[in-house]
Amino acid sequence: MTVTTEAPSAIAPPALGLHTDLSNGAYHADKTSLSSSGARKLLPPSTPAAFRYEQDHPQPASKTFDYGNAAHKLVLGNGPDLEVVPGARWDTGKAKAHVAEIRERGGIPLKEHEMQMVKDMAAAIRRHPLAATLLDPAYGAPEQSGFWIDGPTGIRRRVRFDWLPSIRSDRLIISDYKTAVDASNHAMEKEIDKRGYNCQAAWYEEAAQALDLGGLDTELLFIVQEKKPPYLVNVIGIDFMSREIGRGKNRAAIETFADCMTTDNWPGYGDEPNYLSLPGWAENRDKEIYL
Repeated sequence: MTVTTEAPSAIAPPALGLHTDLSNGAYHADKTSLSSSGARKLLPPSTPAAFRYEQDHPQPASKTFDYGNAAHKLVLGNGPDLEVVPGARWDTGKAKAHVAEIRERGGIPLKEHEMQMVKDMAAAIRRHPLAATLLDPAYGAPEQSGFWIDGPTGIRRRVRFDWLPSIRSDRLIISDYKTAVDASNHAMEKEIDKRGYNCQAAWYEEAAQALDLGGLDTELLFIVQEKKPPYLVNVIGIDFMSREIGRGKNRAAIETFADCMTTDNWPGYGDEPNYLSLPGWAENRDKEIYL
């Protein structure tokens, strides 16, 4: 089930199926479908109201996003153009105008040392045996989008794969590239919980199955790279129980999205008082001391 189309208008959502050339802007402009990151935004501690606001008010560019997108460009070979803005400081009128002009064109402005950093990161990926194999341009392609219908609710779901193999084997391995301050196992366990990477893994694996790209044994592997020398790489899989929890959270988010779309009601923290307790550890501490 493969569809290759021009970027759709804001009125017509992308067709169901796999799109090999849909722009990132067109993908994110579709408000009729739910993505993995959107699903995570619907669940506590966030709210449907925050999800809807972010849909209507896209986040402005930031240095954190610039570094991640620039690394994606050089590692995956697809993304915004990168352009060096000369000078160590960008607070002059000339530099500000140059930066604004690059952003207006959809590019990413970088300082010379920042450009060298992302080049060094890409080189480190190519030196890592497993990461280099998973992202070998001879056997895969970046930034492909998929749209499908969720059976239980009938809503449109979507996914944007960082990388898909172009040569199918008996088992599909999907790669997702991320940058991090600390890519150690200890730090990434916390990041899986904080950022819902277990939910993303479950979402992408279900997407591959729905789009007839892979079977039940499809797996997402995260290629996580540190943003400081020597730009260490950690290839991470999510264990079975964590992915099952991710599937459960995804289902709750999908049902929330379906309900909000039907009622056009995107609630925040509620209209009645929320009675809260101390965190468990604080309650136990204070009971011992004061009660």
